[in-house]
Amino acid sequence: MEHPGFFQRGAPIPLQRIADAVGAELHQASDGLTEIDDLRALGDASATHLTFCTGPRHAEALIATKARACLIKQSDLSLVPAGVVPIITDVPHRAFAMAIGLLYPSTLQPEASSAQAIAGSQLVHPTAEIDDSAIIEPGAIIGREAKIGAGTTIAAGAVIGYRVFIGANCFVGPGASITHALVGDRVTLHAGCRVGQDGFGYVMSSEGHFKIPQIGRVIIGDRVDLGANSTVDRGFLTDTKIGEGTKIDNLVQIGHNVVIGRHCIIISQTGIAGSAQLGDFVILGAQSGVVEHVRVGDGALIAGMAHVKDDVPSGARMGGTPARPFNEWAREIAAVRRLGKKRGPSNS
Repeated sequence: MEHPGFFQRGAPIPLQRIADAVGAELHQASDGLTEIDDLRALGDASATHLTFCTGPRHAEALIATKARACLIKQSDLSLVPAGVVPIITDVPHRAFAMAIGLLYPSTLQPEASSAQAIAGSQLVHPTAEIDDSAIIEPGAIIGREAKIGAGTTIAAGAVIGYRVFIGANCFVGPGASITHALVGDRVTLHAGCRVGQDGFGYVMSSEGHFKIPQIGRVIIGDRVDLGANSTVDRGFLTDTKIGEGTKIDNLVQIGHNVVIGRHCIIISQTGIAGSAQLGDFVILGAQSGVVEHVRVGDGALIAGMAHVKDDVPSGARMGGTPARPFNEWAREIAAVRRLGKKRGPSNS
């Protein structure tokens, strides 16, 4: 059965109401009664959806979009294909964030787990579905409509949020919190980890920083380990994903919309920025980093304290800041060391 989602969507909204609410203008006033019932990125939108485009670098995706309407700047109007209703605004990203709040009003305030006391020691909502073989330790909170699979242990003080699904034979450590997430089988989420909180998304302007509601999820595959006090943000529109068999050390930050492949190794104090993608069997050394929207190919190895700012091909070995091929980086280090050992002219 398809998961029902984590956010309640409101009724369809006419484009005129959206335009008025976000400070935009319809290119054709006659389109004002056209309704949309959801919001999607350019490549995911269909005939009843609103999308947005921030500039010509997204022209290819805009031409191919199946969205009903698009928030766009006046200067980019010529990029809009036939059949897509343009909604003109100087700030399409901010306007889209405001529109999310119209269709998903519950995103504007974090939702409580709505647990209630049962048998004095457990806080389990009566609508939660918990397999008889699961273990819920004292002080753990299981939220409304959550599902816990066979043989899974939820340790003391852990919080499982609204509609979270956790598969079989998992372990959720003490003090961990899991919201807006679907978790596979045989997954270990260590003490204090945080999964599913909203991503760090803001539209910046001279008027301040406007919060972008995050309506995606976190999808965690089978046999994933997530280390103590590590964090995985839920997606903006698409899901944050961690592939099966991936092992993540303590104190790792994974941003919204990140996609991590299968059997990756991510070592302590590493940060992966929003919308970055890692292939399968990637290794990120301790205190390394990957900037937003970068792709790291299958089997790549990123040395500790290296920082990736450009796409990395499959099988590459990278080091340094900014990261470059390992042999090149090693030669640079050796050359600097030799320079440091050279003696300058004597002052005596």
